[in-house]
Amino acid sequence: MIKKVFFSLLIVLLFKGVAAQPASRHDLHFDQLATRWDEAIPLGNGMLGALIWQKDGQLHFSLDRADLWDQRPMKGLHRKEFSYNWIINQVDQKDYAVVQKYFDEPYDTEPAPSKIPGGALEFDTRSWGKVTAVNLSVKDALCEVKWTNGTLLKTFVTADKSLGWFKFENLPGAVDIELVAPKYQGQVKNSGDPVGGDDLSRLGYSKGTINKEAQDITYNQTGWGGFSYQINVRWKKIGKTIEGTWSISSKKAVNDKNITAAEVTSKAANLGFNSDFVVHQNWWKQFWLQSAITIPDVLLEKQWYLEQYKFGSAARVGAPPISLQAIWTADNGRLPPWKGDYHHDLNTQLSYWSAYSGNHLREAMGYLDYLEANKDNYKRYTKEFFGSNGIAVPGVTTLDGTEMGGWVQYSLSPTVSAWLAQHYYLQWRYSMDKNFLKQKAYPWIKGTAQLLEDITVLDSAGHRKLKISSSPEINDNSLEAWFLQNTNYDLALMKFAFKSAAELAGELGLKQEQQHWNTIFEQFDAYALSANDELKFAPTMAYNQSHRHFSNAMAIHPLGLIKWEDGPKAQSVIKNTIHLLDSIGPAYWCGYSYSWMANMKARAKDGDGAAKDLEIFAKAFCSVNSFHLNGDQTKSGYSKFTYRPFTLEGNFAFAGGLQEMLIQSYAGFIEIMPAVPASWKNISFDRLRAEGAVLVSAKRKDGIVDEVRLEAEKGGLVKLKLPFKTFVTVLNTGSVISVKGNGLMQLVCKPGAVIVLKNSYK
Repeated sequence: MIKKVFFSLLIVLLFKGVAAQPASRHDLHFDQLATRWDEAIPLGNGMLGALIWQKDGQLHFSLDRADLWDQRPMKGLHRKEFSYNWIINQVDQKDYAVVQKYFDEPYDTEPAPSKIPGGALEFDTRSWGKVTAVNLSVKDALCEVKWTNGTLLKTFVTADKSLGWFKFENLPGAVDIELVAPKYQGQVKNSGDPVGGDDLSRLGYSKGTINKEAQDITYNQTGWGGFSYQINVRWKKIGKTIEGTWSISSKKAVNDKNITAAEVTSKAANLGFNSDFVVHQNWWKQFWLQSAITIPDVLLEKQWYLEQYKFGSAARVGAPPISLQAIWTADNGRLPPWKGDYHHDLNTQLSYWSAYSGNHLREAMGYLDYLEANKDNYKRYTKEFFGSNGIAVPGVTTLDGTEMGGWVQYSLSPTVSAWLAQHYYLQWRYSMDKNFLKQKAYPWIKGTAQLLEDITVLDSAGHRKLKISSSPEINDNSLEAWFLQNTNYDLALMKFAFKSAAELAGELGLKQEQQHWNTIFEQFDAYALSANDELKFAPTMAYNQSHRHFSNAMAIHPLGLIKWEDGPKAQSVIKNTIHLLDSIGPAYWCGYSYSWMANMKARAKDGDGAAKDLEIFAKAFCSVNSFHLNGDQTKSGYSKFTYRPFTLEGNFAFAGGLQEMLIQSYAGFIEIMPAVPASWKNISFDRLRAEGAVLVSAKRKDGIVDEVRLEAEKGGLVKLKLPFKTFVTVLNTGSVISVKGNGLMQLVCKPGAVIVLKNSYK
């Protein structure tokens, strides 16, 4: 009896549900400072960001704030022709040049609306000798830089407030500190280049003011329409140490009463570097306690931790969600790639794929809170453009959700809000928060379904369809980009919207609404397939070209409407679609395409294929600081794109793909390590999250899953696909267990129940 109790306690300690902190092997470490902004050390807290690098021989901090935006209306966009029905008529008449002129061209030719940079700090370090070491500790989000003269820099962006700190130790003397304004004035050399970025001077801003005191510098800049921002840096010297702090504040209008950056730094200076760093460390400690993984692939494991670090740096409740570059806007005198905006035809969605099974639901709520905050603006757009009272979201938007134009098939697509609806659905499924379901998830999905019901029609066969449909970004922005039958992209999103609306209405006991949504769901036709069970772009267009956006395969992933678990037909479609994507090849893939493909291969239980695509992403499509640079930086033939515009969605989709290899729960049950290479003999993960609000930890030893721990936060029915033939239950607090003949274990759990299973097969 004593031995049994001791053994149970030992298992509890082994699986106490506390994830390990990242190790030094996961850090970024260099022997010199980067000389490009997109190779710099990234720091951030969702609202403020900094990039630490070297420019013209001096230490350079690029400073950014998430809400620094020029939100002037896109010139010429809101005209009387701004109407979905008007575009349908132009497509019907095959008179499309005017659509391109009115709605596509302004995005390319106008400099704004756009995300804008903040400014920079420069420290004259040229007399200190060479840099000997640069290190980013992902454990506590601290950057350290050492010089040959013995000077040491420590710098971080506080996790809990709009503040950055720096401390120089062992200084040889005074150091010159300058606050550098962005190049908002000067000659325009680059114009009409949304990828490379227009010159900042195209914005037409008046010159800001820089006031420098002995130990204090303030920069004030006025932007468009009364918007302004302030950067303040202050410091003090104590012996051979300089300790300083910086902040950025913003005002939407002249009369805003927001606290200024100078007020923030003044208050912080009384506390000091060490005091704020203790609070900062504790925040990151709690962040890292949410989940952890250990895999034998050193490259992929490190990349995963770097993606988690960037997610923790860029995603916060109370801050804007992750845009194309989030809080690391280009510091090169130009606007950021694609104006640094919110692209909802892929980019924002992929940026949150890792949040759910990665157990970072709180950070993911920043995304949904943002959508809720802009809901009135989306409804204004929905009424104005679609003539509907439902919910549509523009595919390309400003900070406050206002449409920006661009290729209208995607920037004004009617199914954008359906893809965003999946994030509401996932937040519900992974949290099982009934208040969230009632107050946010179902209202959003219902509004999306109302829009799609309003604008679809029944064809001669009784199938529901859009009058014109598209598939990002097939046939670019031409007339041929419109299809008169549903593309698989639009079809999958519409099916998801009505299927999830019915499911959530049922959860809330709204039987009539559930029946209504189910009736509409049943009106949609099957997906367009080739004779070889390959998902096509549309009934009239096969997948016949390499393309970065796997829009034809949305039903496989991320929507999970075609599941491997559905049987032979679904498996044939999944395998053959993936094979077709691979066989046509990656000539026009971006880095995020490899991350997305890894997710799909994980759903197909192809661990070797998923790992290979993740490896290509990490090796060929990332900067030395782990930023996703879109093109193949090795020029090894992984893509014909070899450029380097930085966007973040590929990074977070990578993390999501690795998590899909380790745990899946989208099919109604939890599956442990469903898609790991056979060569990965020893694996463990802690506190990954499954649908149903279940925290899962597991260990694989010598190629066999050895232990599993489940914690049912909300209780209820939990299904687990048993990863071993026989097992012993070494801990069970609050669950009734039964094993079915199909290899599924069913657990009826009380809230907070913990179950620990150990493989007993020898």
